[in-house]
Amino acid sequence: MNKILRFLENDTGGTCYKSLKYCFDTVEWSPVAYDDRPNIIIFNADNSGETDKGLKTSKSLEELAKRIRRDDTLPLFKYFLDGSRRTYKIDDIAYNNRLYPIIAGQIGVGCCERQSPHSFKSFRLEKQLVLALPECADKDGKPALFFNTLAKNLNNLPVLQKHQIYFQKILSYSDEQLKEGEKYEHKGIAKIQNEMIELEKSLVRTLVQDRKLTTEHYLLKDGSLEYSERGATKEYRLSVIKSHYQCVVGVSKSFNPELFKDKGHKSIAQRIADLPLYYRTPAYRYEAGSVQGVQFSVWYLRIRDRQRTVSPFEGVLKVEKILVAEDEQQRGLDSDEIDLISANLLNERNPTGYGADNRWANHLYPVYLTEQFVKSQYLSELYFLNLF
Repeated sequence: MNKILRFLENDTGGTCYKSLKYCFDTVEWSPVAYDDRPNIIIFNADNSGETDKGLKTSKSLEELAKRIRRDDTLPLFKYFLDGSRRTYKIDDIAYNNRLYPIIAGQIGVGCCERQSPHSFKSFRLEKQLVLALPECADKDGKPALFFNTLAKNLNNLPVLQKHQIYFQKILSYSDEQLKEGEKYEHKGIAKIQNEMIELEKSLVRTLVQDRKLTTEHYLLKDGSLEYSERGATKEYRLSVIKSHYQCVVGVSKSFNPELFKDKGHKSIAQRIADLPLYYRTPAYRYEAGSVQGVQFSVWYLRIRDRQRTVSPFEGVLKVEKILVAEDEQQRGLDSDEIDLISANLLNERNPTGYGADNRWANHLYPVYLTEQFVKSQYLSELYFLNLF
């Protein structure tokens, strides 16, 4: 048995079973995987998220996007953020006559910077290696101290020092008896996902503290700005959110089209699917469930011709921005700012052709580059699994 697993047995009092090691991301597949959060409170369309209350149908941004390109105006987005993680089943370990999975994760959060309209470079990268064990692995009854000490002792193993590998944290997931449909694997993966979210927040905070984000230099984040309750911490308070996310826009490539309903409580999914190329919907407003008082302006934008895609929502992005100022929370986001953001997003479309990525229709080129940059920093699956 590998020395790492033997170490975990000895220091936690468990018994390992030499189970099959594999990467969840390459073996398990979820039929529905949204970039946005599925538990958003649904608001009706009369909760307008923008100042133009007369906008009831879709609106074209084609001319504005062309004018920005023609006038050689500096693009609005200068920084691009993407968070990613890979999770692995390492083994099964027994405590108190029950078996639990040992989950490992590679986490990467990267930021790329636009140097000129057509030139990008990596700006910052945060990486972590983590393990997730059940809470009952703590044999001392002092979770924070126990798992911190366990991580420190793990990193002192000669096998890790030889390869210059360092595990930043050992996380703990709930060991409560499972309900129908639950898996301990999912609990462990959720802990690693939350750790990735914390790294994303930390990187945004660094950009703000270094005064990199301004009204002329926006950050475009891949995925939703709505963090789930599990990812919200005491430090993540209303005032902090408002000060950090004033110049941040979130874009989801895949989303739940049933989140918003019109005044008649009917889904607007068909309206989103029928968006013409270069058009956006009116903006809608909702309040985040995880942090009370945080309101969002959300709209949908088609960046690809529907005739060139294979499903109704391909080529449509969900765009969101936090309403920071008190005036924004009362009246909604300025419609001119929504148009400016949307036109700039149209100009960021991925120029690559079909086939390179099955999400090509929803890709924004700088975000795609950032995603590839982050994923290129992972240890290979074979190398990582062989550490155990």
